[in-house]
Amino acid sequence: MTEVLNDQDILKLASQIAGDDVREIAVTGIKAAVVAGRFAMKQYGRPIKISYKGEIDLVTEVDMGSERLIKDEIAGVADAEIMAEESSADSHLRDGRFWIVDPLDGTTNFAHGFPFFAPSIAFCRIERGIFTPVFGCVFIPLMNELFWAVRGAGSYLNTSAIKISHAERLGASLLATGFPYDVHQHPDDVVAALKEMLIRAQGIRRAGAAAIDLVYVACGRLDGFWEKNLKPWDTAAGQLILQEAGGRLSDFSGNEYNPFIPEIIASNGIIHDEMVDVLRNFSA
Repeated sequence: MTEVLNDQDILKLASQIAGDDVREIAVTGIKAAVVAGRFAMKQYGRPIKISYKGEIDLVTEVDMGSERLIKDEIAGVADAEIMAEESSADSHLRDGRFWIVDPLDGTTNFAHGFPFFAPSIAFCRIERGIFTPVFGCVFIPLMNELFWAVRGAGSYLNTSAIKISHAERLGASLLATGFPYDVHQHPDDVVAALKEMLIRAQGIRRAGAAAIDLVYVACGRLDGFWEKNLKPWDTAAGQLILQEAGGRLSDFSGNEYNPFIPEIIASNGIIHDEMVDVLRNFSA
């Protein structure tokens, strides 16, 4: 069981490890994630209004309320644009300073009472098309677990430093994956890739929240993760948390990853090439 979340201890640590140019960003991001996560917890298990963005792509009033709370906290900080799932019309790679926000990763889980959901918040710089993550946090309120990282300062679960696993081969690895929202229309590659991994890995899990999958790789609960057709807010925070914990990310062909690429392999680094060998055949 994770210790009770102590906001002040986490904020104190973040203030200590973050440089002067990042301190306000880290403190603001952590506060926003905690506010949003606790808001979601108050609504969890209650009747909520649900609408659809696609055949199986849900949005709830809690997503919208969480996004409003986060935007209220981060607006104007570091003179950055906010790229958020429920309100941003443009999620393409472009230069600037950005807050990248998923107010409730795992909306379908939340709507069904399945206890894996989390607000995810990242801050990044993009210059000449090069993506540089600066800060990221993912708050899993039902577990009292705040995963966070500051570039160059390591990754943390609440106030404890975290590191990736030491699994040395795919056959001894626990992996995670997810299914894209258009899986009903295009199931073949998704199912084929799952089959190829299923016969090679020790086990595979599918929790339905990419941000959580990534931080679970970062802290060693999982050894690897893959998925297609993700958006920047699904992975921006998790990318930095995993990198700072010692992990590796790429696209399905092994090329350098950023959250604007719609396919991801994330791992402890040791098994990464094995995962690429399997998944390169399913690259877009």
